[in-house]
Amino acid sequence: MSRAFLLAFADEERKRSLSRIQKRRLRDCNNSLDLPEKEFMANFRVNKSGFQQVLAELRPFLQRAQRNTAVAIELKILAVLNFYANGSYQRSSSFICNMSQPTFSRCLHEVTDALNVRDVLLKYIKFPSTQQERESTMRVFMEKFGFPGVIGCIDGTHVAIIRPTDHEEAFFNRKHYHSLNVLLICDANLQILHVDASYGGASHDSFVWNQCCIKSHLEGLERSGEHCWLLGDSGYAQRPWMMTPILEAAVGSPEEHYTTLHCKVRNTVERCIGVLKNRWRCLLAHRVLHYDPVTVAKIVNACVVLHNIANIHNVPLPEPESEESDYLEQSQISQQIRAAANLDNSRTRDILVQRLWNTRTNL
Repeated sequence: MSRAFLLAFADEERKRSLSRIQKRRLRDCNNSLDLPEKEFMANFRVNKSGFQQVLAELRPFLQRAQRNTAVAIELKILAVLNFYANGSYQRSSSFICNMSQPTFSRCLHEVTDALNVRDVLLKYIKFPSTQQERESTMRVFMEKFGFPGVIGCIDGTHVAIIRPTDHEEAFFNRKHYHSLNVLLICDANLQILHVDASYGGASHDSFVWNQCCIKSHLEGLERSGEHCWLLGDSGYAQRPWMMTPILEAAVGSPEEHYTTLHCKVRNTVERCIGVLKNRWRCLLAHRVLHYDPVTVAKIVNACVVLHNIANIHNVPLPEPESEESDYLEQSQISQQIRAAANLDNSRTRDILVQRLWNTRTNL
């Protein structure tokens, strides 16, 4: 009886070993780089030149294959890109041949961690740090929209997560699901200049911004006499470095003209968020990420890095899906914020309003 059991066990082990070898052969035969460019982008959201850049950046941080059944680095990255693009392991595993769920899970964490290496983040997510870079960013906004002094547009967006085990209340947002409230700043070309995914969905946009390192940076620039500003919605407090819309402005007034142009320019960040989430659909609200908040924050950072690389390589922009607008609720909250602001905080905006009004015929 024991002999028969040992023989059966040995036969099962032999079959499993053959299966692993066969899976490796199937993966090796599935060369995704042989796909047509359009099909490659549909599955991985970057073109082949963009993928080669991602591969070159991540190769030093990914483990090389030590066994003949190990997954090649190229396939690790492709499997994770496909997951980010679709938000579904099942679809990913059907495209990247014969990758088991535990194997894919290891690949996901390994590639995501590599995309979160400090050197990679700082290389691809860069807020303008020199006066020359700031002037270049402002010039593009001016050329596109005729709005001076804009160094970026800011907004927050929610990324859905499963209910966390610790501090659950910090992640339950006003839309009644658990999420991270992700702060994003982008330029006129939809390149993301800054991301902060470290706060739960219960935090308001203005709270996240008040903790942001970019805020103190812009305050320092203002004190040194360099005038530039972000464009934010009415959920943010009006400051010399943060221009917000003027609600209930009189029809035909300079304030209405300013607000109309402000909303047109600030729509850049809303479009950027739509492109980011439609390119990497794992971030969409209905594709809930089944990971802890720290891992989800890393996935968000990874998707931002890949979004910027895709832009660098001129990958066509997907059509963004519409997201529920927070404008009405933001407007109600902003009334309390503006009440606390002193007149000095509106002086810069008043000058800007008049400047835009005086030059409106040239726009």
